[in-house]
Amino acid sequence: MDFYSTNNPEHRVSLKEAVIKGLAPDQGLYMPESIPVLSDSFFKRLPNLTFQEIGYEVIGELFGEDLEKDQIKELVDHTLAFDAPLVKVEEGIYSLELFHGPTLAFKDFGARFCSKLMSMLMEGEKRKVRVLVATSGDTGSAVANGFYKVPGVEVHILYPKGKVSSLQEMQFTTLGENISCLEVDGVFDDCQKMVKEAFLDPELNEKMLLTSANSINVARWIPQCLYYFYAFAKLPQLGKKLAVSVPSGNFGNLGAGILAQQMGLPIDVFIAATNVNKVVPDFLLGSVFQAKSSMPTISNSMDVGNPSNFFRLLALYGNDENELRDKVKGFYFDDEDTARAMQDVKNASGYTMDPHGAVGYLGLRNFLKIHPNEFIGIFLETAHPGKFKSVVDRVLGLELELPERLKAFMKGEKKAESLANDYSQFRQYLLDSAS
Repeated sequence: MDFYSTNNPEHRVSLKEAVIKGLAPDQGLYMPESIPVLSDSFFKRLPNLTFQEIGYEVIGELFGEDLEKDQIKELVDHTLAFDAPLVKVEEGIYSLELFHGPTLAFKDFGARFCSKLMSMLMEGEKRKVRVLVATSGDTGSAVANGFYKVPGVEVHILYPKGKVSSLQEMQFTTLGENISCLEVDGVFDDCQKMVKEAFLDPELNEKMLLTSANSINVARWIPQCLYYFYAFAKLPQLGKKLAVSVPSGNFGNLGAGILAQQMGLPIDVFIAATNVNKVVPDFLLGSVFQAKSSMPTISNSMDVGNPSNFFRLLALYGNDENELRDKVKGFYFDDEDTARAMQDVKNASGYTMDPHGAVGYLGLRNFLKIHPNEFIGIFLETAHPGKFKSVVDRVLGLELELPERLKAFMKGEKKAESLANDYSQFRQYLLDSAS
């Protein structure tokens, strides 16, 4: 299957070029030229399929023209090596827990898929691949651990100084080996801007092979659709319509859910739930999409003022803004709302949400209030609460016990270079690292 640029549908490339380049030359995001619709028989069998069996069929439909069956199986088995439980939180509301992977965040799925597929596609190549990653928290840890010690790959992670949790920071700055980290004096959007500038720099691209492992890369983005199918398979069939609320920052996760929907998955409505960085909810309420400087919140992984994947959302609906507004509902919440939701759910059910999951829960609750008794709902719990321990402890008045995997990261030594919010300095850093 070929992939086209969201900025120019006439620009088409192979799967290998889309994955290795990451971003189109015109700064567009790559999209599959067509979206396959799964058969009725697949959906009849869906409740009885394992996570891996779902993956074989869905990825087979999307990548079957480019990969052999044994490659698809190897790729899916590597990606789906852990569970994504669906947990009942209260009547009619379920949490899809996506934090059971190596770094305890949903991005483990996409990072493992991306690193494995990239190594498959680059087999036999003599050039070293340099992966550039901007992170607001969880992307850095997932990509660093997914690509750690992968032969022929160097990873450079840019993150905003003082704006990721200490645990998130330790998950990617303590590895070393082929993982290099740059602590940028700015916000996430500044990091993302520098990465995009590097992809468009002719001299850099002549001297080195650059790619991305952010959700702008199709290999990071597409596999996220798999857990939507799995969640639906595990959901009790109560004869109601289904609403899925996605806590959103760069909007790749929501886009992957819409991809699953367009492949035939019967999700009736998506909810885009954000913190006060609300450029997309504002758009969904009728405003013109306009990027803004991001504002810091306790749900820091969603502190994005210029979400790249917004243009994927549009592309999935044929660039019809009204269609997008009709099919996706937007809500936003401040830190006080988020903290109160964490407390209320903990007191009522004993369930501990992280701040991002709490935003997703709030989006769902607000939507269900508008449509009483009509929907059953799922919200995505995107990270283990322990990754935001200081916030969770303070909000809930407890001392959260960290899983052993998270404790191990805190014992490492931070290895990161400071970088000004200046593309020329980042450019020189890359040139020096290649010499």
